[in-house]
Amino acid sequence: MRFAGTRAPCSWAGEGVSDRTGTSIGTDRLRMSALIQQPPGPILAAWLPDAEQINAGLLGAFAGLATDDFARRSHFVGGRFENLYLDPERLPGVEAVLDFSLQCARDWPRRTGLPAAVASGPLRCGFWLNAMAPGDATSVHTHAESDELLSGVYYVSTPPGCGDLLFAAPPFQLRVTPQPGLLLLFPPTLPHGVEPNGSDALRLSVAFNIGPAAERPADDD
Repeated sequence: MRFAGTRAPCSWAGEGVSDRTGTSIGTDRLRMSALIQQPPGPILAAWLPDAEQINAGLLGAFAGLATDDFARRSHFVGGRFENLYLDPERLPGVEAVLDFSLQCARDWPRRTGLPAAVASGPLRCGFWLNAMAPGDATSVHTHAESDELLSGVYYVSTPPGCGDLLFAAPPFQLRVTPQPGLLLLFPPTLPHGVEPNGSDALRLSVAFNIGPAAERPADDD
């Protein structure tokens, strides 16, 4: 399954597209925000405006980080920490990603019917980094641990062969080939993981959970 068009932030298209077992979305041709409604969805995809410039800043800032710059690291799997947490001030440009994710989240109920809670009231967006060196993978997991309403990922650096994102809700599976500038929103309960990075370069993404701001600070996986 492939989508084509022109980039249009938060202008959802592809509504009602059917999903099949083993469906693959080649994002090399995805140039329009899209909605997958069938299992294992719903999943929303959107392109961040000015992504090339923002990603260059994010990559440069990440290259200058040291271990002490991370407030916390978690999920030690396969010899690495899958989740790297830090203050947004240490990563110039990430606020634009988080703001865009909240903008798109507000449109989620209108397109999918749930959860309605993201359409009203203040929201928080807790984020972390997933930095996959060559050979690294990300274990299958969900984000359904507390009060999350939506989860998502934004791609900063995705060299060819760096590993597809796999969503699974047996007997269905959805494979997404990442590209820089692509943002995905999905239910926190949807299992997902990342194939091994088969490239010779860093695969970098920003993952996040969106929940009610009044509840408590972010405590995401």
